[in-house]
Amino acid sequence: MAKLSSGYDMPLVGLGTWQAKPEEMEQVITTALQAGYRHIDTAFNYNNEESIGKSLKKWFAEGGKREDLFVTTKLPNFGNRPADVEKYLKLSLEKLGLDYVDMYLVHMPFSFVKDENSEAQAKDAEGSFILDVQDPVEVWKEMEKLVKSGRARSIGLSNFNIDQVQRILNNSEIKPSNLQVELHAYMQQRPLRTFCAGHSIVVTAYSPLGSPGAKQHFQAKYNYSPDKFPDLLGHPVVKKIAEEHGKTTAQILIRHAVQAGVVVIPKSSNPERIKSNVDVFEFKLTDEQMQELDGLDQAEKGRIFDFRFFKGVEEHPEYPFKNELK
Repeated sequence: MAKLSSGYDMPLVGLGTWQAKPEEMEQVITTALQAGYRHIDTAFNYNNEESIGKSLKKWFAEGGKREDLFVTTKLPNFGNRPADVEKYLKLSLEKLGLDYVDMYLVHMPFSFVKDENSEAQAKDAEGSFILDVQDPVEVWKEMEKLVKSGRARSIGLSNFNIDQVQRILNNSEIKPSNLQVELHAYMQQRPLRTFCAGHSIVVTAYSPLGSPGAKQHFQAKYNYSPDKFPDLLGHPVVKKIAEEHGKTTAQILIRHAVQAGVVVIPKSSNPERIKSNVDVFEFKLTDEQMQELDGLDQAEKGRIFDFRFFKGVEEHPEYPFKNELK
């Protein structure tokens, strides 16, 4: 468990659900809960909260206890304004069938105008997303109210850079207890992790396996280069260490992060991989193996997701990776 500054415990391995199809969600959640997962990560933007809620309702009916679960969801980027914070959490709670979430995150530091006819971002005639400039500090003040009302036990951020997190810290009554960012062997986020450790912020890694399942989706929808997606599962160093322990390469990558104190939320719809991904606590990597994996870090060059698939987002004043565009 990772101890949050809010006083709650966050399981070190959770089930990521981005891109999980609603029709497969019941089987995925059931498999995960049976395998011992108690941490489920979702978001309003994932469009699967309702399916997760149905699966949890079934689990509760069979004797599962709410207090044993840690559920995270996120404020959508088209609802990223003070007036909409409570509204979107209430919608998420309704879909999930819960009275509270264990962690509520501001999904992105940047915000978009909402499409009037759907729960999605509005676009202009050229297909660019219509930017909506909001102050994250004002959004955070509304996040704090969710803790006071009991709708969120803990609150945090996602995809914020160090300067953006510092602004929240400088202007908050309740400090963020969690920061969720892209983090894997090729992008280990060392400066960000050091900063967070100094402010008692637990770091959660999304795409801890290099997001192999997203490759086809991003190539088809956003014309991403296949080179964007590293083959971490097939890397010779990872394979060698996996053979030394008799484990899968995914287990080695997950163990590397967990052993360094990072929470991970690998996503899978495959029952066997769901089970093996959480089975990482009965072995330990040696110092030498940790150093070998540390050596795979490419820092910012290893980033997969720069969010420029949101056409025009780099023009937003809160775009978090401006320094990388220089």
